[in-house]
Amino acid sequence: MVVQSKHFLNTAPSLVVDSLEGLCTLNPQLALDAGNKVVHLASPDRSKVAIVCGGGSGHEPSHSGFVGEGILSAAVCGTVFASPSAGQVRRAIDLVDNEKGTVIIVKNYTGDILNFGLAKEQYASTHPDRDDQVRFVIVGDDVAVGRTQGAIVGRRGLAGVCLVYKIAGALAHRGGSLEEVYDVAQWASDHVGTIGVGLEHCHVPGTAVSDTNLGPEEIEIGLGIHNESGIRRVSPVPPLNELVPSLLEMITSTSDKERSFLPFKGKGQDNVALLVNNLGGLSELELGCIVREVRGSLDDSNIVIKRVISGTFMTSLNMPGFSITLLLLPDGSDPNAPSEELILSLLDADTSAPGWKWSSKAALSTTTQSIAPPPAPTAGRSIDLKAPDVALFNDAIERACKALIAAEPEITRMDNIAGDGDCGLTLQDGATGVLKELEKGTVTGNDVVGSVIAIARVAEETMGGTSGALYSIFFSALAQGLAAGGPGAATPQRWARALKSALERLYSYTRARPPSRTLVDPLASFVRIFNAMSTNLTSAVKIAGEAAEGTRDIVAKAGRSAYVDTALLKAERVPDPGAWGVKVVLEALAG
Repeated sequence: MVVQSKHFLNTAPSLVVDSLEGLCTLNPQLALDAGNKVVHLASPDRSKVAIVCGGGSGHEPSHSGFVGEGILSAAVCGTVFASPSAGQVRRAIDLVDNEKGTVIIVKNYTGDILNFGLAKEQYASTHPDRDDQVRFVIVGDDVAVGRTQGAIVGRRGLAGVCLVYKIAGALAHRGGSLEEVYDVAQWASDHVGTIGVGLEHCHVPGTAVSDTNLGPEEIEIGLGIHNESGIRRVSPVPPLNELVPSLLEMITSTSDKERSFLPFKGKGQDNVALLVNNLGGLSELELGCIVREVRGSLDDSNIVIKRVISGTFMTSLNMPGFSITLLLLPDGSDPNAPSEELILSLLDADTSAPGWKWSSKAALSTTTQSIAPPPAPTAGRSIDLKAPDVALFNDAIERACKALIAAEPEITRMDNIAGDGDCGLTLQDGATGVLKELEKGTVTGNDVVGSVIAIARVAEETMGGTSGALYSIFFSALAQGLAAGGPGAATPQRWARALKSALERLYSYTRARPPSRTLVDPLASFVRIFNAMSTNLTSAVKIAGEAAEGTRDIVAKAGRSAYVDTALLKAERVPDPGAWGVKVVLEALAG
């Protein structure tokens, strides 16, 4: 699999500071010490506990994006994937120094622990009267690292640290004491677990492009956020409804001696806050699907979700992957633990930090609202129009659909150059839908008009977009033209007249006229020749095919290619994908 290796930047060395300056432009409440790469509140409330965090850059919005009232007071940023120095951290502590004290929260990585810890000790050595005013919390939430493997170094810190930031920061903002803020942060750290999965590793700006890590049908489970390898690779890529339960089992298991880190009780006794995190290169479309699957899997396990938070929180630059974090909420059995109500209220508390995403601040409903289906459309008057050879009609439809499905990769390749890349899949969806109607008998040579109406409905409902609308309009008009002659046989002459009227109706909704580098080019050529020689289908299909081929050298006047660089199209000489789809259909229909 090819990892994205191109980036928008001035220079790789200036990337971090340039980005931090952009963040401060976004939020005037923030200030930047550029020399030390410290983002901090411009006017911190020095009567409240300060929260300081940080680490290597490349995990945005962590850590700098969480600086704001209600979360962090300051974030210290190293270069990409590298810990900041102790001097940088010491500067951050000084910038937010206050009456109540400071809590430092870091992920469990050696460089972060050493440099932040050294800064803490340096502060204590120069402020002996305040040596207990800086507390230190280490978060290691990665359940992929088992007890044996992590016996000395412990578990890595992943997206779970973001929940720790939020909980501790909200309590500090409310005026909690240093002891209270430290205790709640430590409790949250002890009760959070995370597992990540990626389709590929990421690319660090300014470095050479590495060889492909994962195969096109391979994913990696338990990988770190600095390109560290995971615990295993899986091929082929499983569907989410198989992948997600296996990931959650690694967090919630109480029988895995290596990974039973959280004290889940089972039998419906466990409440959690859920964080679904984008590792940087995942689409929002996929992320929503992941949230759905995680919710369903937790429901199946009788684990109650009290809060759902989803979005981009802890990234690994542009890694195409996600992580799942569960915070096991207090159940009231431990008198030293905070209450569930307190933890949820801290997660819900408002913040001015630009990196924190919206959440509903409500528990999930256990019931799904029932929505009555819309009434079925009223059936129109049936026209008894039959194909001269029913079997031949059905076979032709089947051939055309299968030909479109087979042509999907080539049409998609064309559309990746000449359009937006979805034409092949759109046509494949339509063809698959028509095949289903053929299997059900809705499309049949015994009812030609009904069949064409069914094809128009499939185009509307399964294809969508511009292509779906064009095909649906054309086939709806074609059905009207076929029905106009009343009952009888669907002769070639009747098809020719109906095709002509359908094309004229389509022209009332699109400005595309041949030659335009659109599906209209082969369609119009076919209709013109078939009207002139309705008994010579082969000639009409041949001329249509030539028109589709001819779109390679036509300047786009309409359709998807009208927005593509003309020089690129001229150099690639790729035909219009929509026109090619019409060619495939007509040639398959003609056999």
